[in-house]
Amino acid sequence: MVHATEHSPRTPEEFYRSPDQVMRLSRMGSAHPMRLSFLRVLMRRVEAEGWVFDRHVWDVDAKGVGRAVYCAHGPVRTYSLVAFSHDLPPEMRSDRVIATAWDATFALFDGVPTSEDLDRLQSNVPYQEAGRITDRELSLSRANRSVRLFEHVVDALAQGVQPDAEEIDAVGYLMRTTAVYGSGKFGAADRASIAGRPELSAPFQAEMLSVWLTRWFTIDIVNHLARSKGGERAVALDMDLCRRLGVGNSTGLGMAPFLVRHPILINNWMFAREEALARVRSLASATEKTKSDFHRALDAAVENARTWKSSHPIQVTKLEDLRRDLALIKTHLEIWPNGDLPWNDLWLWAEKTLSEEGQEALVSIMLEPHGDLIDGLADCMSADERAQFRIDGAVSVQSQLEILKKHYAWALEIDFDQEDQAAQFWYVSEEKLEPRLGERFAEEGADLEQPLCVARLAKSLYSALEAWSPSAPVAEFLLAHPEHRLMVRRAQQAPKHPYAEVRDNLIARDMLPIDLMRCKLAFFGATHFDPRSDKWVRISLFSGAPYPFEVNAGGAA
Repeated sequence: MVHATEHSPRTPEEFYRSPDQVMRLSRMGSAHPMRLSFLRVLMRRVEAEGWVFDRHVWDVDAKGVGRAVYCAHGPVRTYSLVAFSHDLPPEMRSDRVIATAWDATFALFDGVPTSEDLDRLQSNVPYQEAGRITDRELSLSRANRSVRLFEHVVDALAQGVQPDAEEIDAVGYLMRTTAVYGSGKFGAADRASIAGRPELSAPFQAEMLSVWLTRWFTIDIVNHLARSKGGERAVALDMDLCRRLGVGNSTGLGMAPFLVRHPILINNWMFAREEALARVRSLASATEKTKSDFHRALDAAVENARTWKSSHPIQVTKLEDLRRDLALIKTHLEIWPNGDLPWNDLWLWAEKTLSEEGQEALVSIMLEPHGDLIDGLADCMSADERAQFRIDGAVSVQSQLEILKKHYAWALEIDFDQEDQAAQFWYVSEEKLEPRLGERFAEEGADLEQPLCVARLAKSLYSALEAWSPSAPVAEFLLAHPEHRLMVRRAQQAPKHPYAEVRDNLIARDMLPIDLMRCKLAFFGATHFDPRSDKWVRISLFSGAPYPFEVNAGGAA
């Protein structure tokens, strides 16, 4: 409910940002985590429903080799993270997708595994893609140690002292996942089979639960190795330091095409966020509580920006912009609020004053104090894409052209005959079945190009439709040109899904895949986005959040 003193005199629709503004790569590549991010959705549900967590199995030897099981008991079902810890030689440790061994491997099991289940999983999970799992498993993942910090923490604890807090802040995690697979991959349960469960209906809830339980395992394994090494003098990692640690993630191009392949789902993510921002902007006043919560969220953002490190030139510039803009917001608050629609006034000031990086950070900060107003939007972020899959063949060619002119004008303006506008192509690696980018005019393989450049597909469809009778049904056109089915379908979905398309050229020479990745990772709830090139990044998940065992004690934030 909205507080009576914050009633909205106008409808939120008046305050929506345009898709032409929101769906540009540069802005998507400045996205920040927020209340509607999927890990936050999971943690609110866990706390509200009184989930209980326990470590069901710990069978790990002095070298850190063995298996463990962590159970999450919800109101109806139990889910269990099955973890396998390995003694990995340093020369075999790699974050690349082609790696074949890892420091730890995991599966999220539907229920509580029996000894027979654990033996089956132990014969498969450590091999990841080379093994096979079943529909009793909801995710498959692996992780490597952040070697320098991991060893520093174990050595310090073994000697009876706490590790250096600055060392912990500099890295931010003890282990980083290199993949978290779900949705039917390698035999895991298909998304459709679990989407009806309330606790898993929001996007990526099984994957977020897996990572959250993995974070618990990373603390347990360093404490275990410290005890094995130091004996009675060893101490456990201090909880204040534990909370500063997340789970790292190293990811590359594999996740980037997701935003293109799932237009309705992405629309729902973006629409929920834009609706949330519009609701806040439409409020007639700001209460003392929301102002206080806003200042607290801003202070947290300043601290996050202080500890956020990157050496990538693009991200270094973004961090400079972010820190400057957060300081500008603090200064501006000395004269805010000063009239009607104070949140809208703040936003309009930001659009005139701040960089895209600062504006998108402010979105997250403005949403934070308004949970009672916006948290319910998380229920709108999933999508039944099958329901929108059918093409309406009775639509006329002229109507299809009008849709393209209205919703894809940004695409029709691009000249793909210019080399810079068609310099790259997306393809799938035969070795790892993962998306990759090639240089069209310098490499072979363009004949294997994936249909991911929606702008070019839209323009090609428009040109083909112009040659047909305007009154002809689009079904007749598609009988002659079935290669345009994908784009006809997308275009027909566009009027009801304004935020479905990335409104930029995804094969241009200056296109940066990390912009797509950052947008998706922000919706996961990732922090400390750190590009290692324009094609792969490292991030952290759950930094600063409570641990599952703290939720048992009522410690969730």
